[in-house]
Amino acid sequence: MWQTAETRINIRRLPGQKGIPALMSQKNLSSNFNVSLRKTTALAFIIPVLIIVLAESAQAQTYKVLYNFTGGQDGAYPKAGLTADKAGNLYGTAYQGGSLNRGTAFELRRKSSRWVFNTLYSFTGREDGGAPIARVVFGPDGSLYGATEFGGLNCGEGCGTVFNLKVTSCKHTPCPWLETVLYRFSGSNDGANPGFGALTFRAGHIFGTTFFGGNNAQGVVYKLTSQHGSWTESGLYLFTGRQDGGNPYSSVIFDKAGKLYGTTYAGGADGYGTVFQLTPSASGWTEKTLHAFQSSSDGGSPFGGVVFDNSGNLHGATSGGGPGNGGTVYDLMPSNGIWTFSVLYGFNGSAYLPGPYDSLTMDAAGNLYGTTIKDGAQGTGSVFKLTPSVDGWTETDLYDFPSSADGALPYGSVLIDAKGNLYGTASEGGANGYGVIWEITP
Repeated sequence: MWQTAETRINIRRLPGQKGIPALMSQKNLSSNFNVSLRKTTALAFIIPVLIIVLAESAQAQTYKVLYNFTGGQDGAYPKAGLTADKAGNLYGTAYQGGSLNRGTAFELRRKSSRWVFNTLYSFTGREDGGAPIARVVFGPDGSLYGATEFGGLNCGEGCGTVFNLKVTSCKHTPCPWLETVLYRFSGSNDGANPGFGALTFRAGHIFGTTFFGGNNAQGVVYKLTSQHGSWTESGLYLFTGRQDGGNPYSSVIFDKAGKLYGTTYAGGADGYGTVFQLTPSASGWTEKTLHAFQSSSDGGSPFGGVVFDNSGNLHGATSGGGPGNGGTVYDLMPSNGIWTFSVLYGFNGSAYLPGPYDSLTMDAAGNLYGTTIKDGAQGTGSVFKLTPSVDGWTETDLYDFPSSADGALPYGSVLIDAKGNLYGTASEGGANGYGVIWEITP
């Protein structure tokens, strides 16, 4: 089923209120509402034309299900976003399903005008890991890397793993893939249970976060280093759950100076999570809280991480909170070591943590894309776009998941290809109820 997009023509809405401009000065308010009768008459002719133009723009967006998961060998309930190779083939993970119902890694390969699905690996939930939840990414060697939330044999069902997938050589297509576990978390100071965060590569090292573990069981930012064919782990920072935050679920990213940035789901001054910065030194890494969420005005409980724009500002999203209680999209602007926080957009929500769960995606023009899991007309999720201008940000609802047949509850991030096509997953729904891979074309 296809659904047209909805363009909301407000300028930077008040968080949580749809159609109402936010953060406007009194002068701007006066100029917007003090309209003469002559201008009002002119608007009577302009508005219908504007509506037609917007309708045509909206109808250009088309939604299509590329693949319906069956819950069998292909997998079930994909929660992570997708990654693409240079040929435009898509790669991802399913949280469950597979030979032992512990999840899969998959490929969706382009073949002329159609897509062919291939299961790359089926997790067992034992030494190799289980419940892959992080988005797989290509490393410097051209192979795939990812993390599982559970498995690895430690701490009951397992504290999770970091894994690598490499295609093997063969005379037939598709060739099998080999899974290698790089590290198994123990649940102590090395961390436990990686979350959505995709792995980050720098100078031959791998960086990531775990939701639990550490000496306070509040999560860890870690580094993996390869030595003589094996990988060793070191905890860069162990969260306390207090002012510094706790339970990071997202990726960490580097700036040009080698500092790390990320978010915590909980902790901070009000307990609703933080945006943090880690600065390296000879004696270790120093943590600085850039923002502590308060929930009611600025949002709260950020699962997703942050992304940089070309000006060095950070952008992210919260899964809940804000005046509309549906999560927020925010930015942090640096100036002389001080970071200024602003809410760009707020979602309405009536369910628990209905907003964005994964990190935002920014295109070359500076537009932001993301998903919500329970926002939208039917309360089953949406795909959105935020466009910057000199006056603020305009939000466009690209797609509201209308029914379970087209997918529902999209947790993962949005992937954008060179042509502006969007790709992602929905964790439930579809023809078989086990989730879908979708495409939105402009």
